[in-house]
Amino acid sequence: MQSQGVTVIIKDRWQKIKKTLEEAQASTIYCSIATINPDGTPHITPVGTVFLKDDQTGYFFDHYAKSLGSNIDQNPNICIMAVNAGRIYWLRSLLKGRFISSPGVRLYGKAGPLRPATPEEIAKIEKRVKPTQWLKGARTLWSGFTHVRDIEFSDYKPITYPVMMESIPPELSSNA
Repeated sequence: MQSQGVTVIIKDRWQKIKKTLEEAQASTIYCSIATINPDGTPHITPVGTVFLKDDQTGYFFDHYAKSLGSNIDQNPNICIMAVNAGRIYWLRSLLKGRFISSPGVRLYGKAGPLRPATPEEIAKIEKRVKPTQWLKGARTLWSGFTHVRDIEFSDYKPITYPVMMESIPPELSSNA
């Protein structure tokens, strides 16, 4: 259980956290979701269907990844990591010798049970994948979404590096 202080911190910084995750996800098409296998070993799954809401929650479509769902069913604790991998972002940061924005974020929380997606949630995923629907692989991978898992976030940690972080506001370069 998280302390009230952490809840306040994530709430106060949520819009910046959300923007960081969305920019990172747009650069790579996916986020990584870490779970724990039944034997206690870590498991990481790339998921391109993570959506954040404005109230420190989110959801993802649980479609193909069998280990992800079964791990969540036995232990709902998850960590989502998204890192901006955009070439322009990195080139600009390297040229300036400083990051122009936070390079990524880790979000910690609990995933809920599988539930049917709402029409609004289905519309969001269809909008996200629409530009690629003319591709055979996209139609194979990104169609038939029907179920989601809700996520309630309790903490975050920005992705940081020991250098080039001077221009990043303190609330996005440390968890203090």
